This record gives sequence, C-alpha cells and structure tokens, in this order.
Amino acid sequence: MKKILLILAITIVSFACKTEQKKEIENTTTKEVVETPTIALGEFDSKAGDYINKEIKVNGIVDHVCKHGGKKILLVTDNGDAHVFSEERFDEALKGSEITVTGVVLEDRIDEAYLLKLEEDNIKSHSEGKSNEEQFKNKKNHIAEYRAKMKKDSVDHISNYSIQYISHKEIK
Repeated sequence: MKKILLILAITIVSFACKTEQKKEIENTTTKEVVETPTIALGEFDSKAGDYINKEIKVNGIVDHVCKHGGKKILLVTDNGDAHVFSEERFDEALKGSEITVTGVVLEDRIDEAYLLKLEEDNIKSHSEGKSNEEQFKNKKNHIAEYRAKMKKDSVDHISNYSIQYISHKEIK
C-alpha cells in the first residue's frame, strides 16, 4: 500500500511540474504586439502629458534642421509643431520633407526651483561680465513672464514637451 501511495505521489508531483514548465514556456513564447499610438501635432501639447516616457508617432513637415550640431528638427503642420531631438545628426536634406517620426515623449518642467536657478545663473553671468545689461534684463523679463503665466494659470509648473528620436519614415 505504501508503495502505491508513493508511486501516486511521485506521479502527481511529476505531472504538476510538467504542467508548470509547459505554462512557463507558453508565456515566454507568446509575444504581445503593442501598436505605437499616433498623435496629431495639433494635439501634441495637450496630449503629450499622457505619454511622458512612452513611445509615440507624429506626422509633419521638417521645417528646420538645427544648424548647430544638426541633432534637432522642428516638425510642423498647420495645426501645431514639436521639437525632435536625436543623439545623431539629422540629414539637412530632410528639410521640407513630410515624415512620420517615432520617438519618446520628454517633459521639461519649469517650476519655481528652476526659475530660482535661472535667476542665480543670470546674476552670476552678468556679474562675471559674460552677459551685457540688455541680455541680463531680457533674461530677467523672461523669468518674470514664466512666473506671471504660472500665476495666471494657477499652476505650480509649466511643461514643455519634446520628442526623443527613435526613427523616421518619409511620407511620399
């Protein structure tokens, strides 16, 4: 009787282990396909907050390829625009092309701590002679405009969104 129970127990354990292994293999071989959402540039600023650090696609015309390093483009439509940043240089020939960019949404937050740092840097730069009086006043006014906008909108920060480039495809 003990032998029968022992054989039965070994069979049950063996069967349970094989089932677990099978489930594990099934889970690792199943590939979930997630489609990258496409956002219209006209809606980019209002919807980008929902996609921070997530991959998206946007369509637009390359209005500008940055001349200082070539690692930034301005993508535009009649309804909106977005800055796209890359680790590599963009080809100047993209200017005027209609493309679909795949990238990750980035957020730059301007809050009071950021503005205090800007003020500190502005004062330091001016006192060291790295900026003239006009540059100093312009920067000071720019900081004041940020504060006024936050107060007017009753928010504690302003979000500026951009896209970290992954790839692009030309639309023909």
